[in-house]
Amino acid sequence: MAADLEGVVATSTRLSHVDGEAGRLTIAGYAVEDLAPYARFEEVAFLLLYARLPDPSELARFTQDLAGRRALPRAGFDVLRAAAAAQAPPMDVLRMAAALLSLGRQENPLDDALTAIACFPTIVGAYWRVRNGEAPVPVRPDLPHAAHYLQQVFGAEPSAERARALETYLNTVCDHGLNASTFAARVIVSTRSDVISAITGAVGALKGPLHGGAPGPALDMVFEIGTPERAEPVIRAKLDRGERLMGFGHRIYRVRDPRADVLAQAAQRFYSSGGDQSLYELAQQVEATALRLLRERKPERRLDTNVEFYTALLLHGLGFPSALFTPTFAVGRVVGWSAHCLEQLREGRLIRPQSAYVGPTDLHYDRGTRHTRSQ
Repeated sequence: MAADLEGVVATSTRLSHVDGEAGRLTIAGYAVEDLAPYARFEEVAFLLLYARLPDPSELARFTQDLAGRRALPRAGFDVLRAAAAAQAPPMDVLRMAAALLSLGRQENPLDDALTAIACFPTIVGAYWRVRNGEAPVPVRPDLPHAAHYLQQVFGAEPSAERARALETYLNTVCDHGLNASTFAARVIVSTRSDVISAITGAVGALKGPLHGGAPGPALDMVFEIGTPERAEPVIRAKLDRGERLMGFGHRIYRVRDPRADVLAQAAQRFYSSGGDQSLYELAQQVEATALRLLRERKPERRLDTNVEFYTALLLHGLGFPSALFTPTFAVGRVVGWSAHCLEQLREGRLIRPQSAYVGPTDLHYDRGTRHTRSQ
């Protein structure tokens, strides 16, 4: 068995299927490219939590329920202010504030899941404003989820184009198999711990750079290149130095990450409706050059564009600083974490894998020389 559990089936799920060989991602029965660009966030959340899309009346009630849970407990704002004074990283603050969502509430798995989904945008947005010397924006229950998040971060109701672009992103990253943070959440809740504890643990797992990814550095490379004619010499120099090209290659996908295609199309729509079109065209040139040189240098490996490349481009176009890229990912992924927790609780089994011991077995403790008598 692989030491990192790669290839080991740890559970069964109806929530998502990642086919790395074919480059397909299925979300609760729907191809990601058929669902993410068109569905409302609330529809996708309902789908993952209840295993079907809602009818119009159910969607209206569900949307209203989520919107009514957006306000943070007073202790949450105390934590945000203290964290802002210390200039704490946003992912640390999300972890701290997430743990407070159960304060004063009776434990209920579904109720806790809905509260976490509703409050993550408020936590991230309010913290970012406080950290930058601005007042938090009062929550507006009349805004859809994605628009609410943009309003919490930037202080104004967004355009329909901006809200749709973010909604597509949140839908695209809502779930992705048994990744590290999702597995962490399922392990925690499998002990019959509460959902808020499991989600808090998932945030801690996502904070790690090996899982949280590198959308910021992927965009940094585009800015470093600056103009289309510099793409080839800069990328060649990076490969000559043995540097990894951020935004290319994936642990699971052996072909192009299907989420990259969804977000590339979302970025194209967004940038063509008023964004910096020259930046989008530069990113396309960088992508094409990187793919060509990677195939030239490493023909034995398939290093295609992954979700990070167009995540960076889309979120930057929406105005998000790179420090909020991973927290924004969490705003989408908390839906998957929540659904996995509920699924694990229904299964009712403790996740308890075995380990392979590789230490010594023939040591002896010398009781005569290891102890001295007290005087």
